[in-house]
Amino acid sequence: MSLAVRVVPCLDVDAGRVVKGVRFAGLRDAGDPVELARQYGDDGADELVFLDVTASTDERSTTYDVVARTAEQVFVPLTVGGGVRTVADVDRLLRAGADKVGVNTAAVARPRLVAEVADRFGAQVLVLSVDARRCPPGTPEAERTPSGFEVTTHGGRRGTGIDALAWAAEAARLGAGEILLNSVDADGTTGGFDLEMLRAVRGVVGVPVVASGGAGRLEDFAPAVGARALLGVFGAMLMPPTLALLRSVFPDGGQRRLAVAIWATG
Repeated sequence: MSLAVRVVPCLDVDAGRVVKGVRFAGLRDAGDPVELARQYGDDGADELVFLDVTASTDERSTTYDVVARTAEQVFVPLTVGGGVRTVADVDRLLRAGADKVGVNTAAVARPRLVAEVADRFGAQVLVLSVDARRCPPGTPEAERTPSGFEVTTHGGRRGTGIDALAWAAEAARLGAGEILLNSVDADGTTGGFDLEMLRAVRGVVGVPVVASGGAGRLEDFAPAVGARALLGVFGAMLMPPTLALLRSVFPDGGQRRLAVAIWATG
């Protein structure tokens, strides 16, 4: 079956600017988020994602003014995450112009938040962002998670000892409508997606799983799409993003829709 592509640029945002780093560290400036979002919208992007990557670490709210300005100028669905702690935060982001909202650190600390958001706004609004890493070699057996993948919080900076597969399954049960799976180890490395992690998480949840972290070439996308027919694929493309090139890799047609996304870095 041929694949219809949904192109979803994803922008990491810090202090009102788009940034990119490697393994969630060494963030560098990559441009104005509203301008980049407008460019992608004009180029035919199907959706956009904003992730405020330091909001939880800095214990502040996400950048609402960036969301509002983007929603005023770009007319494609927008997902926003970072620093979301309460149902009120979700409500404020939706009122600012977001179509979906991502939760991460606060949901790990208080899983009931997932159910509260889903009950109030519906599962289709809620994206659970999971920043997961492999347990390092030599980790004592007593400290290893059953799957070998650990949930991190605060922008990938703090380990939790929580098994990533167990957390994804629990969040889906509580009402998360989608899982955004971020590989801390692969992020920004351009070495390809962590396919083992993708398949493992996809195998324990019945909701769409969006993969993030590791892509550096167009060739990296096809294997990730093949990992249990993921809904979405995100990658830290170091080349200038070209929507036409991505669409040529996954030609339109057929009834199945899979998303291909690229980080907005020039």
